[in-house]
Amino acid sequence: MQTILVCDDDKQIVEAIDIYLTGEGFRVIKAYDGYEALELLETNQVDLMVVDVMMPGLDGIRTTLKVRETSSIPIIILSAKSEDNDKILGLNIGADDYISKPFNPLELVARVKSHLRRYTQLGNLTTQTAENVYKCGGLQINDDNKEVLVDGELIKLTPIEYNILLLLVKNAGKVFSIDEIYEQIWNEEAIGADNTVAVHIRHIREKIEINPREPRYLKVVWGVGYKIEKQ
Repeated sequence: MQTILVCDDDKQIVEAIDIYLTGEGFRVIKAYDGYEALELLETNQVDLMVVDVMMPGLDGIRTTLKVRETSSIPIIILSAKSEDNDKILGLNIGADDYISKPFNPLELVARVKSHLRRYTQLGNLTTQTAENVYKCGGLQINDDNKEVLVDGELIKLTPIEYNILLLLVKNAGKVFSIDEIYEQIWNEEAIGADNTVAVHIRHIREKIEINPREPRYLKVVWGVGYKIEKQ
């Protein structure tokens, strides 16, 4: 049974999420501020977090930042539609996804399942084969053990970042539009996906490029999309 940590200062929202996730077979633990969430993470094996942006005490942004210091579990942030800057900031510091309030609980359940599938697949090792090693200059991805190396240095990526980079590296030289990236990685229709994809691309660049402002690998093709430059 996978465990979901739900953190929101609105107890009614927490209870509603609990009902839907429990109904799908998940174990749910509840927190009502960031400090409580961090304490529960220390004493429980948590597979995914759902955390609200606006909370008293330790808010969702700072909570996400603290979690990312030690863990790569999927994090979905909840935010009001008026909090676009907070959504982008959350993605920048390591959140995997966001859902705007008010939201459809069934959509939240679907996203939880989707991120858990990716996270589980990222952690599963398979038989080593040379066919699953992709190289592009000093950038190397071993899809058997889910390792990314840049000039021999191991790079730590979140599951979403890894899957985007793998898609682009496997198709080096091919330009993918924002919608194409979103639909292949999130497996859903791309509606307003620009900010979500752009933030993850920026995050990947910061990790794999010596100078993100003058990228060697991850290039933008203005008005079209993104590609990994063939080396």
